Amino acid sequence: MKRFFAWTAFLLGLLIFILPLIGMTEFSLSMRRGVYSLDAYVSVLSDPQFRATFTYSVVMALFTIIFGVLLVVPTAYWVRLRMPGLRPVVEFITLMPLVIPAIVIVFGYIRLYNTSSWLPLTGSSMGTNVLLMFGYTALALPYMYRAVDTGLRAIDITTLTEAAQSLGAGWTTVFSRVILPNVFVSVLSGAFLTFAIVIGEFTLAALLNRPAFGPYLQLVGANKAYEPSALAVISFAITWLCMGFIQIVARLAPKPPAQQH
Repeated sequence: MKRFFAWTAFLLGLLIFILPLIGMTEFSLSMRRGVYSLDAYVSVLSDPQFRATFTYSVVMALFTIIFGVLLVVPTAYWVRLRMPGLRPVVEFITLMPLVIPAIVIVFGYIRLYNTSSWLPLTGSSMGTNVLLMFGYTALALPYMYRAVDTGLRAIDITTLTEAAQSLGAGWTTVFSRVILPNVFVSVLSGAFLTFAIVIGEFTLAALLNRPAFGPYLQLVGANKAYEPSALAVISFAITWLCMGFIQIVARLAPKPPAQQH
């Protein structure tokens, strides 16, 4: 009986999720009257603004991932190795982007870094891009930190660090050649989640006036009929591809020696 109710709840949840997606996909294929076609997708993919905004968001996602990894992995490693008492504080800080709306973050950025402030980042395109990258990093911080922390929890970092140092390795070598390879799958999981967040983010990019993919989605949705559904399907596909890559990497990546027993 418990299994029956569990499967019933699962199938109901699946229907609630899949039926709107099927309807949206069907609508995106109905641009040509009376027949299914890919006209809406062709229209979207041939739009120069689509290519420009998508390329911009992909580049921003890559920079955000690099910055996030350089920020989170050493921090999580050092906290777990040398300052375990600070773990609750760090975890609380990394959860704050989940409870602070993105619009609050971006207005704080604009207030602190406008052209009349001590650090006028919004006064140039490069400065605004850097500010946007910081905002994306903050939004992805809860997911990146937990992915990395889970990977660090699965290995004995104290023993690995002491063994490497006993062989003459410095901190840079310990981190880059011992710790990072052991949490590589976790880092990739956080990276794919970050990519999915950046691609669909709207608030930060719109209020900072950046040519990102999220504002383009809103612009198309306000002015066209079938193309927004096509863009939504493409966005869903990108997100699910990221989730699929996480699963593939987690299954196919060889276990490091520290995890083999």
